[in-house]
Formats: sequence, structure tokens, C-alpha cells
Amino acid sequence: MKGVIISQGKYGATQQYSNWLAEELQLPQLVPGKVDAAALTATDYVVIGSSVYVGKLVLSNWLKKHADLLQAKKAFLFIVCATPPYEAEKLEVIRQQNVPPELLNQCAVHFLHGRIIKKQLSWKDNFMLRIGAMLQKDPVAKKKMLQDFDGVRKENIIPLVKDIMLYNQEENTSVYTKGDRAFELVS
Repeated sequence: MKGVIISQGKYGATQQYSNWLAEELQLPQLVPGKVDAAALTATDYVVIGSSVYVGKLVLSNWLKKHADLLQAKKAFLFIVCATPPYEAEKLEVIRQQNVPPELLNQCAVHFLHGRIIKKQLSWKDNFMLRIGAMLQKDPVAKKKMLQDFDGVRKENIIPLVKDIMLYNQEENTSVYTKGDRAFELVS
């Protein structure tokens, strides 16, 4: 099975996850802006990583542009965001609003917790964060929005790695039936 990782973020969390995945799965990493149709066509599956800013995936437009090619492949999307894993409804909104409709059902989506280190943010991103916090009605949520956090951990990729390995195993295994006996053939 031939797979590739295509990812883009802004402050390093997505790249860190991409590096860990490349190491664990022995997959090459490609830059989204340099991926052409031939490169996508030559793969059996694609692992796509994107960070989220103000509710939008950094690779949202790239996904839309390549949706027709991605439909013909197994795609694994990892989304890196500040939304904690227990806020399933908010995560589902991010998924629904950012993954093209034609990919929603065939793309396995994994959310990976990100990080915010305020002193590393651009002036604009810091300003947007403060505006978002001002609009937040819940005082606990408001306070959390204005604090640094780092949820980037290598163990966060375990479910995604298992999902990809299971896919590879299923694609490389077929069952041969002879009479009433089944034999597993591994290619």
C-alpha cells in the first residue's frame, strides 16, 4: 500500500503530529501547494492534516479543490484544534462545516488536541483570540480561552495510527474459500 501525508498548520502542532505519523507509518510527507493530480493518483490512501483557525481548516480550500481525486481514495483526516476532545458537538460542527460533502462519508476524521502559546501568536491571531473570549458568555470558558495550553502529545496519534494500520491490513488480506473452509491470504 502506498500512502502519503499532506499537512499544513500555522504554529507547529500540525507539523509535529505529521512528523510523528510519518515516523510511525514510514510515509513520505508532501506540501499541499506542491501536490499535483499525478501524485494523488499514484497513492492508495492519503493522510491529511490541518489545523483550525476561527472555525476553518487551513486546508479547507485544498480539500475542496482536490475532492474529486480524494473521493477515489481512502482518506484519513486529522484536524488539530483547541477544542477539547470532550466537546463532541463543537468538533462535529467543525467537521460538517469544513469537510466537503462528497468526502464526509468516506473520510475517516480524527481530532487531535492542539496548543496555544500566546506569545507565539501573530498580532492578528492574538487579537482574534481576545475578541472570541470577549464574546464568550461562560466565564470559565472565557478564562480558558485566554490561557496558554499545550495538548500536543504523541499518544494522541494512536487511534489514527491504528485506523490506518487496520485499513492497510484489510487491503492486504483477502479470504479464499475452498469448500467449507476459509483461508486467509496475505499479499
